[in-house]
Amino acid sequence: MIKNYSVFFLVLFLCWNVSSAQTPHSSGHDSMEEILMEIESHISKYRYELAIEDSRNLLDKAKDESDDYYTAQAYNNLGHVYLDQNDSARARKNYTLGLEYAQKVNNDTLLMSSYNNLGNIYSEIPETTNKGIDYYNKVISLANKMGDSTELIIPKINIGWTHLDNGRYNKAYPYLKESLDILDSLGSPNAARSIYIYTQLYMLHGRYYAHNKQYDTASYFFDKSIELAIKDTLVIQAAESYSAYAEMLSQKGDYEAAYNAQVKYNEYNSQVFEAEKLKQMEIANARFKNKEYREYLDIAEREQKYQDDIIEKSKEKVAIMVVSSVVLVAILVFLYKINRDRRNLISELKNKNKQYKEAKVEAENLSLLKTRFFSTVSHEIRTPLYGVIGLTSLLLEEKSLGKHKSDLKSLKFSADYLLALINDVLQMNKMESNEVKLESVSFNLRDQVNSILNSFEFTRVQNKNQLHLDFDENIPAYLMGDSIRLSQILMNLVGNAMKFTERGNIYFTVKQLEGDHDTSKIYFEVRDDGPGIPESKKKVIFEEFSQLDNSNYNYQGTGLGLPIVKRLLKLFDSKIKLASKEGEGSTFSFSILFDIDTAKTENIEVIEDSVITNYSDQKSILIVDDNRINQVVTRRILEKKDFICEVAGDGVTAIEHVKNGNFDLVLMDVNMPGISGLEASKRIREFNKEIPILALTAVEVEEIREEIHSAGMTGIIIKPYDVQKFYQIIYKNLSIQRTPEEV
Repeated sequence: MIKNYSVFFLVLFLCWNVSSAQTPHSSGHDSMEEILMEIESHISKYRYELAIEDSRNLLDKAKDESDDYYTAQAYNNLGHVYLDQNDSARARKNYTLGLEYAQKVNNDTLLMSSYNNLGNIYSEIPETTNKGIDYYNKVISLANKMGDSTELIIPKINIGWTHLDNGRYNKAYPYLKESLDILDSLGSPNAARSIYIYTQLYMLHGRYYAHNKQYDTASYFFDKSIELAIKDTLVIQAAESYSAYAEMLSQKGDYEAAYNAQVKYNEYNSQVFEAEKLKQMEIANARFKNKEYREYLDIAEREQKYQDDIIEKSKEKVAIMVVSSVVLVAILVFLYKINRDRRNLISELKNKNKQYKEAKVEAENLSLLKTRFFSTVSHEIRTPLYGVIGLTSLLLEEKSLGKHKSDLKSLKFSADYLLALINDVLQMNKMESNEVKLESVSFNLRDQVNSILNSFEFTRVQNKNQLHLDFDENIPAYLMGDSIRLSQILMNLVGNAMKFTERGNIYFTVKQLEGDHDTSKIYFEVRDDGPGIPESKKKVIFEEFSQLDNSNYNYQGTGLGLPIVKRLLKLFDSKIKLASKEGEGSTFSFSILFDIDTAKTENIEVIEDSVITNYSDQKSILIVDDNRINQVVTRRILEKKDFICEVAGDGVTAIEHVKNGNFDLVLMDVNMPGISGLEASKRIREFNKEIPILALTAVEVEEIREEIHSAGMTGIIIKPYDVQKFYQIIYKNLSIQRTPEEV
């Protein structure tokens, strides 16, 4: 009984769409539309004799005007009346006639309603369930043809429900899941119709997972269904959900909870029983009246036909003139009202446009202020981090501090972790502002992967994990692409695997899926045997600031890692794929198509390496930085490689040193009081075109890249930096002029 009642409401939702769909707008059709709305009101209040009378009236008017659309609607409503009175034979007959006229109109929305009506009739009879499903599938075909995914929800729910009631659970689930996915994509969960359908879908999902003994997932869906039903006072749906929930809890063996759920079911079912009893009394009364009414209707129809014949023969010109005058006055009043409303709407639209423009300007200003704020925060935090990370790296190399090595590693890891958090927040801000653009530079994928894995060595040892790398030897040595964004993606995925896995294994796979002379499609996979991800959390983890419960409380993070991965992969025209079972680990994978850098050869790589490793001539470097700690850190790092260093604390001093000294390279801080590093570089280029000038900056490089190039600087080093890469860039720029390098 509950299922029939619920399906009837789904039919009402579909019929509402049909009655509000494309209908003609002449005065005759407007009159029929009013009758149609009255019929629907009578049916909802069990006034069946009035519903039949109005349906007959609508049928006569529609046939007189040869209007197949409203003829089909009249037959469909007669079908609803007889179905409510358990007269399935008459209901099926009228629904069939409604379908015939709907096919003449060729109105897809009306056809869907007719097919759904017949599907509801046949799906309730065990011998004809397949026929009912065939009618539901016709609704789905029409909805796909119209390209309207919202119309797919009801027939798919009905098919899934029918399969569930007949014990075909595996056949039911795809329809229920697709219905829920479509409903989620609509984005209006607070609408009355959405809440009602969500309630039914969650209950049906609960029944499916309860059958498969996935009790946690089933409980999740039952709780959601009951919550929505109670919130929206859906008594029938609450009773139905509590009944299925109690059955699942009993099956699970939680008898106390099952008893409580059964009590709730009895409470709501008593309300349903009272409503059903009232309905049955109304139906019984309506049946008695209908018998008398049919006899009266036959007499009235004969009398009406006789009167219509007399009126048809006695038309008078005066009546026509009066009617014409009334119609003309009505049209004039109507036109006046339309014109007045049009002026009001135009005035209101102008005010709204003005408000919109003001709001747009304010939003743009706020966005600009936010961007500037994050840029400032980036510089102010990265600058002291440069000192922390740099000094820690130097102290780690001091043999005399061996007993403090573990503490220094922890300090460096904490600083690196803080830098990663800052970078995540800044990265998300830039992507929200659509400021992230992919670059195409040459890079060695194997070196990049090894560098990423080395950066997590401390975390690996701390969590007692084993790391396994499977790198395809067929991958070309040099690829063209945005290596920085690729590093961000891989570091987030590997970092998550490291953080959430303890005393386990992390498998990192990189292989070539397909390739030719110019391109190579690379597949990346990060797999762990950690705690895994519950089914209900698989969508949530890709939302900003969302986190799973983690027993390792040292690594909670910002919850931005996976959202950043998802957005960055979208720039690469790729998607992240997740496969995970709770308690069995997780696998994240994606693939990217890269161009191959065919210009680079192994010989060039050998020459570059030899330049870096065998460079032994003592060179002189000028360090320009207004921060004393940064001066000390940079100087000590360079002096460890026997470079001769001098320091300038501002731009003016730096210009004088270069003009009067004999330096092989200049490290120039970009942001300095007085003359900035950019202005100082421009003045140096006026008298020295050859000396390499490398920009040192803690600002996001995308924000100032063009300014740095315009100032004549040779390359860019972002603070804080990796010491080994810092040395590589120094050596390369001392040997030959190169395109800008970044750390």
